[in-house]
Amino acid sequence: MSSAPPDADDLRERVRSFLSDHDPSGMERPAFLRARFDAGLAWVHYPPGLGGLGAPRALQPVVDAEFAAAGAPRNDPERNGIGLGMAAPTILAYGTEEQKKRFLRPLWTGEEIWCQLFSEPGAGSDLAALGTRAVRDGDHWIVNGQKVWTSMAHEARWAILVTRTDPDVPKHRGMTYFVCDMTAPGVEVRPLRQITGEAEFNEVFLTDVRIPDEHRLGEVGEGWRVATTTLMNERVAIGGNAVPREGGMIGVVAGLWRDRPELRTPGLHDTLLRLWVEAEAARLTGERLRQQLAAGAPGPEGSAAKLAFARLNQEISGLELELLGEDGLRYDDWTMRRPTEVDFTRRSPGYRYLRAKGNSIEGGTSEILRNIIAERVLGLPGEIRVDKDVAWKDLPK
Repeated sequence: MSSAPPDADDLRERVRSFLSDHDPSGMERPAFLRARFDAGLAWVHYPPGLGGLGAPRALQPVVDAEFAAAGAPRNDPERNGIGLGMAAPTILAYGTEEQKKRFLRPLWTGEEIWCQLFSEPGAGSDLAALGTRAVRDGDHWIVNGQKVWTSMAHEARWAILVTRTDPDVPKHRGMTYFVCDMTAPGVEVRPLRQITGEAEFNEVFLTDVRIPDEHRLGEVGEGWRVATTTLMNERVAIGGNAVPREGGMIGVVAGLWRDRPELRTPGLHDTLLRLWVEAEAARLTGERLRQQLAAGAPGPEGSAAKLAFARLNQEISGLELELLGEDGLRYDDWTMRRPTEVDFTRRSPGYRYLRAKGNSIEGGTSEILRNIIAERVLGLPGEIRVDKDVAWKDLPK
């Protein structure tokens, strides 16, 4: 019989034992992170051999706190959020044993960055309308098409990719999901300059890209089911991150309010209090969502968390500019660059205000998320969909 999963005390002892044999100050960062993964102390809820110990997901903060207290190196989650928050749980759910062993370790250590090839110029909110084609050629698939709004594609080694493999069936049934090598011949990444002046997003062109069938996730034609797992994890990753009280954007503005009393007005005070309460309610709701997630797969509730995250970020960044007045209109740098991570809190107020505009689009538009909440959380009647039983090739393009 297998032993019981470790509890919090067991995990603390495991970390301390690990640190006694692996001094973070005397090891190269990649070597330390690989050893931590191999010890099952990466994501503790994953199975043994895949970076975990089969422990409850809720115990991950116990392990992270011990490593942080020891000054251990992190795996740069800001740089590889798509890999950690979206690709990894999808690979765990649908990958073969060989795929899990190949991809999960360098993904967690940050040695291989991931991006997401989902949205297309004609398939954004309606992702199932995508037209990037994958055609079988023996043990490979030949892929042609265009993807857009691809965060960090310029840094990525691998991508999670959804394609159209059968145009003769309705759009949700003819899709197949792959892992795509971003260094393969035929993959071209072009920057998309944003309102911030930077290009963290990209468009990706796929021209006769050969993907081995062994890099397929899930069955042929089951891509929509696999992609749904990715999207649910994406919304939890974006809107349900663990943050302390006054963490994130509300902490920045609350700090400004305390430090600059000359900026205060009664009206702005009322607005700040309202947003502070809403941010705290969203934080506590996110904590409850993570506890539910620890007991099973993420559900549509993550859409509500992401929806609240987008609205609050936009309102709070707007309040910051209103507080600062003309000082808030100054922008620090319009230099076109391709960043390695997105960080709101260490940038200027102008950057926060402009970048927050994308929060209601990326990771599922707020309009689509409201539909998901209405239908799958509240149980309201769904919208009429006339294309539900129409073959993809017969839909208007």
